[in-house]
Amino acid sequence: MEELTIHTPADVLSFVGHTLGFWPQESLVCITMSDNRIGATLRVDLPKRGTEISYAQTVAGYLAHDTNASSVLFAVYTSQAEQVSEVRPHAATIAALTGALAERGMSIRDGLLVGDETVCQYDGGANGPSLPLAATQSSQINAEFVYRGSTIEPTNRITLPASTKETETADAVEDRVKALGNLKVGDALEQARARWTDMLKSTSYPDRDDIVNFIADLQFPVIRDRLMADIPGIEERMDRILLAQTDDKPEWSRVEWAQQLLLHAYTHSSTKHSAPILTAVAFINWWEGRGSKAHQFLQLALEADPAYHLARVSDIMIGSGMVAGWNINKGTAYRDPGLEA
Repeated sequence: MEELTIHTPADVLSFVGHTLGFWPQESLVCITMSDNRIGATLRVDLPKRGTEISYAQTVAGYLAHDTNASSVLFAVYTSQAEQVSEVRPHAATIAALTGALAERGMSIRDGLLVGDETVCQYDGGANGPSLPLAATQSSQINAEFVYRGSTIEPTNRITLPASTKETETADAVEDRVKALGNLKVGDALEQARARWTDMLKSTSYPDRDDIVNFIADLQFPVIRDRLMADIPGIEERMDRILLAQTDDKPEWSRVEWAQQLLLHAYTHSSTKHSAPILTAVAFINWWEGRGSKAHQFLQLALEADPAYHLARVSDIMIGSGMVAGWNINKGTAYRDPGLEA
């Protein structure tokens, strides 16, 4: 945990924005705390009416994975905050969360209500003082994170680089797929892993031939799964790696580079061949705790190939609320390099 240097609501919102990498909308954000130290940050969509109790139990269950935490700081981000009312938006949710946390030995330390233009104390009453959101730009926390190179995007919507080789590489990849199909599975897998290992160790993007080979390799599920499992740099069973269930910490810088390589490959791929690339990027985002972005990448994979099985079952898994095991343990969880002390 980092030492707590947050003093104002503007500091809290800046910390949340830089930790998540985007400005939440219609969301509940919770930060676990132990004395004056901050722990894990969790963002979830706000619940539908009538589901508050089950929702609160799920959220409290996630927060309880931080075994050092004794209290929680929360922020409700909603456009409803601008409506003048004695009853706070999502009051039933916060009441249910308070009870669910108490069952696990934790308490609510403080809460904020964040609207489109202002922020105020959640329990401060309808006429309580508010602060313009623009104040976050001049907060001490924001200045520190900006100095470290961190930025906050307006939303968490992903923007993919344009594919520049829609037709140019399609035939080349198809030819390579046919050639791989004529090899023994073991030989094809060995060649693919050797190429991928070299790419992960390199500090520059591969040439066209290697990109074509890489895209072709990913078209075979047995090769795709093995190459994805090779990304974190962990010697474990493949299924445990893919589901982020290992005790060893991933080499996160290697994982980040793998994502860049995959996105580079995407810009050289045709739509026909892009589904496995986008699915692999989705897994990386899930490993790093970005479930909503993982969902978006999986949806893009299914747009490219509606029958792509791994994308479909993975989207069901992530949509059910399954959290990558690495993010449950602060010793293995991903941390944005821009937030390192």
